[in-house]
Amino acid sequence: MTMSIKKCTLEDLFILQKISYETFNDTFKNQNSPENMKAYLDRAFNLKQLEKELSNRSSEFFFVYFNNEVVGYLKVNTNDAQSEEMGNESLEIERIYIKNKFQKHGLGKLLLNKAIEIALEHNKKEIWLGVWEKNANAISFYKKLGFVQTGVHAFYMGDEEQMDFIMTKILK
Repeated sequence: MTMSIKKCTLEDLFILQKISYETFNDTFKNQNSPENMKAYLDRAFNLKQLEKELSNRSSEFFFVYFNNEVVGYLKVNTNDAQSEEMGNESLEIERIYIKNKFQKHGLGKLLLNKAIEIALEHNKKEIWLGVWEKNANAISFYKKLGFVQTGVHAFYMGDEEQMDFIMTKILK
């Protein structure tokens, strides 16, 4: 069993789209209408949108591999790429997704540690993320790793407004 992380480049665009669709759909399809899922997936993960995000100097994507298979990814944002105004001393984990059958293998923690490493390299004082208020497993995972809820913000799944908890971890 080998685990590794690799930074994504524009050459990874199609792989990124595939893993993005699969992991997001698997995570949320049972709690959302097919119409809202399709609307979100089409907007967030179309090739033009992902290419724009990959080209943004304030965003970075990383694949996580399990036995040489891409099984998840991480997206972090700094500066004005953050989805909320959190200031220049913060790094946002915008996406951290693992294929369902590869969860509970330490891959999420591996990606989270990568985000912390990047934050420290950029002299950030905190990392933060938004997590759907109904995603109890993710909330529990983040709490175990030292995140605390510091706010809420709206997230749109198609035409449905949902609430994300903003969770923050102060770095030492």
